[in-house]
Amino acid sequence: MAEKKKKNSVIGGILDIVEIIVQALVIIFIIFTFCFRVSGVVGESMEPTLQNGDWLALTNVKYQPKQGDIVVITQPTGANEPLIKRVIATEGQTVSIEDGVVKVDGEAVDYDFIPPTYRTFDYQNGHVVKEGCVFCMGDNRNNSWDSRASDIGDIDVRYIIGEARCRLMPFNKFGIEKNGRFD
Repeated sequence: MAEKKKKNSVIGGILDIVEIIVQALVIIFIIFTFCFRVSGVVGESMEPTLQNGDWLALTNVKYQPKQGDIVVITQPTGANEPLIKRVIATEGQTVSIEDGVVKVDGEAVDYDFIPPTYRTFDYQNGHVVKEGCVFCMGDNRNNSWDSRASDIGDIDVRYIIGEARCRLMPFNKFGIEKNGRFD
């Protein structure tokens, strides 16, 4: 009789552990479905801000793109993978690149950690961003395939899966996004 009670308590303990694990998985699923997503950085187009292999936490809750945001985009392109870029301009704004300086509505977009921009692809100066779209570029401007190329072009905001809010990995570079950087 005592052996049967012991067996039932072991089975009950195992079932309790399984129930806790299932509840935790459901909570994690809900959080990552409705609040946050995780995305990995592939390539060097966002250096020096982000490195190949970094992992980011994204949010899209009540998100409206604004200049300077780092976003993950799934707009269909030849890359067949999500793109991680910085929003340079929003709908109706005019983008130009003059003597290595990116300008939006005539004002220089100045980030002290981004080198001068000389690569322009087939982009035309004086480009006006279409309605419902944003113009995005990588921080490694001379080694980034982005809105300057007609096969990407303006990004429809419906294809932005989230704004990068936190670098999760590598752990030694963990940081919250502040003013376009992860500190």
